[in-house]
Amino acid sequence: MKALLLTEYRQLELADMPTPEIGDDDVLVRVRACGICGSDIHGYDGSSGRRIPPLVMGHEASGVVAAVGKNVRQFAEGDRVTFDSTVYCGKCFFCRRGDVNLCDNRNVLGVSCGDYRRHGAFAEFVSVPGHIVYKLPDNLSFEEAALIESVSIAVHAVSRTPIQLGDTAVVVGTGMIGLLVVQALRRAGCGRVIAVDIDDFKLERACSLGADEGLNSRNVDVAAEVAARTGGRGADVAMEVVGATASLATAISALRKGGALTLVGNLAPKVEMPLQAVVTRELTLLGSCSSSGEYPVCIDLMASGDIRVQPLISATAPLEEGPSWFNRLYNHEPGVMKVILQP
Repeated sequence: MKALLLTEYRQLELADMPTPEIGDDDVLVRVRACGICGSDIHGYDGSSGRRIPPLVMGHEASGVVAAVGKNVRQFAEGDRVTFDSTVYCGKCFFCRRGDVNLCDNRNVLGVSCGDYRRHGAFAEFVSVPGHIVYKLPDNLSFEEAALIESVSIAVHAVSRTPIQLGDTAVVVGTGMIGLLVVQALRRAGCGRVIAVDIDDFKLERACSLGADEGLNSRNVDVAAEVAARTGGRGADVAMEVVGATASLATAISALRKGGALTLVGNLAPKVEMPLQAVVTRELTLLGSCSSSGEYPVCIDLMASGDIRVQPLISATAPLEEGPSWFNRLYNHEPGVMKVILQP
């Protein structure tokens, strides 16, 4: 098969590789669409430490079942499917609790971090366990379905957040996941959603997808603006979708006393936190990692149009154009959000 292989950092090649073998409980998927994730870009240059070459990256994907293992009963050749990015064991303490994202034996497709190497879906075929595979409705295209993984991250983060009907929410960071968080917050019952970013283009897109307004933190005092819209109190909940010291401080400053902040961004391994602001105002901080079984509800939300992903797709391209698109994304080409490669 053809695969996009990271041979060394910042070097991608279209390579001939063996078609993956499948075990008794696995499904072989002929990949039809695979999105380039921000984490793939960080892996491309080695900054994440989680894409050690040689590696086939790619974990946001959809396709058609090409073959199934002898123990797989729920899928058949020709089924349109997507699959989770997290390969969980289903047997450990956390899996038995339903916290599959916290699995003790967790692997992630398209990741090589020293502990394991698992080739991903920037390839014509990928092998995945049957228990992480999901059928697709006919009204979702393969390109849209490749974004279900991203939607699941947003939906999981919102489900972790203690939202009451009519709450005011602030979303700091309106990249790909932030825009999906905006939509999920609206669907969860927030009465007002305020988007915060340093990019006016992203803020405009956030407003087109459900945010009531956008605040550019370079130009305004976000805490003061949010307080002015909430009777001087501040937002009930905030979502930090960057993972940096400045954006964390912005999110905390925008909250009311007793508010809750969900941390979604994971850009930096360490950030500074205004501890006294958290303690003296009795804020609740929640971490959100990946997703945990939300794929079925995400598929329903997308199929019904409650969460829209088509406006986030900037381009689709064949697999052989992958190196060019990685380079363009790495260099932060303006206006480019999600690029889908088609093996």
